[in-house]
Amino acid sequence: MSKPLIKLFSLNGLQYNPNRDPQVYRRCVNEPFRIQVVLDGAGDARCRVEDAQGRPLVEETLALPGTFDCRIAFDTPGSRVVSVRIESGDRSALETLRLDVLERAWIG
Repeated sequence: MSKPLIKLFSLNGLQYNPNRDPQVYRRCVNEPFRIQVVLDGAGDARCRVEDAQGRPLVEETLALPGTFDCRIAFDTPGSRVVSVRIESGDRSALETLRLDVLERAWIG
């Protein structure tokens, strides 16, 4: 049995949990989302962050074990669906995220 490729997945400094209140992950316009993925294994891994149409927003190759760390920001409010795709040899992992961008910060 092989080990999982992803050891830890975090968004904005918090371990990602799709059941968590989405408010903790939201960002304002032009405020970056920070995606970190701690990877296990040996060799090289190809890491991509793609939009809903499959276009790459960020692409990087790194040595394993290692950490993929990227920041992405959006200049308009709304919800975006992005996919984080990790490929290493015959192993791959995919995590789909909903990123909510607020027009302005909440007051109060």
